[in-house]
Amino acid sequence: MRTFCRFLPILALLVSASPAPADTTVKEFVRIKGQGESVLQGLGLVMGLPGTGDSGKDPTLARPLAKVLENNFNPPGDLRELASTKSVALVMVTCRTPGIAARADDKFDVTISTIGSASSLKGGTLYLTALTEPRPGGKTYAIAQGKIELDDPASPTTAKVRDGAQIIRDLPMMDIGDSFELIISPEVADWSTSKLLASVINENAQPQGPAIAFARDERTIRVTIPEHERPAKAKFIDTVMSAPVPTSMLDLPAIVLCNPRSGVIIVTGDVEISPGIISHKDLVITTTIPPPTPTACTTAVRVGKEGRCRGAPDHLKKKKKKKKKKKKKNESNHNATRASNAQSQR
Repeated sequence: MRTFCRFLPILALLVSASPAPADTTVKEFVRIKGQGESVLQGLGLVMGLPGTGDSGKDPTLARPLAKVLENNFNPPGDLRELASTKSVALVMVTCRTPGIAARADDKFDVTISTIGSASSLKGGTLYLTALTEPRPGGKTYAIAQGKIELDDPASPTTAKVRDGAQIIRDLPMMDIGDSFELIISPEVADWSTSKLLASVINENAQPQGPAIAFARDERTIRVTIPEHERPAKAKFIDTVMSAPVPTSMLDLPAIVLCNPRSGVIIVTGDVEISPGIISHKDLVITTTIPPPTPTACTTAVRVGKEGRCRGAPDHLKKKKKKKKKKKKKNESNHNATRASNAQSQR
């Protein structure tokens, strides 16, 4: 029920009258070329598993485990000494850093996947793992370790460690010269979008001209930094990225994206919700055309299988009470009349 309730505010917004679209900014649609995501990776060991790890007889597990023991001054005499181990799993660890430059001591989530025969990572802890560039001989940029969390209990061989990777060396980023390129997100990329973004950049960053932003294609905008702005590039780039974009002028496709795991609904473009029914256990939400006339039951909340009304407005409750009093008064007058007739007959 908790998960479903997270959708209700969003659904209420969707089925209500659409307000005037608000402006957003250029940075919501683009990234600077050369400043995309970076991926770090490494082989690690998850320890402390309740008998669900890889077999110690497998040399792919025994060798790195023996190395860990050796580094901690307890080397095994022979790999066969580790044959009975079932509490350790060999895993692949990956970390995605955002497009902005990752600096030393920043922390990011890591994703973990089993490599061998381990049946579950539940209850385990990732041992210290070096994360490097995804190429042979790559430099180490982060160290990962921490408590395992399963994203999906039905898939216990993949997991995450929240803030498990700590950057130990700044990730290199491309230096910005006298010009740079903006790459438009593929979800909104087309010629109309690139021309609109170039136009709002020129209006915001160089209103007196000449133009400094040009649409090269449906996904690329080239921006030239004016000479008087080059000593303070950061300020100019902030002006470019914060330029307001009128969403009413964007010709976006109508798309609804639902993520059941996170409970998020994303709507782009002109999306119209037709009449429908949403049900969850005892809760039913129905849309009808034309709207029903408010009554004691339609304005209240129907509960239970019998459809009893609860929570009617006060003015309806008062009317109901007045009707009951009037009915009792009529009954008492009728009884008095019957008694008077009976006496007259006698």
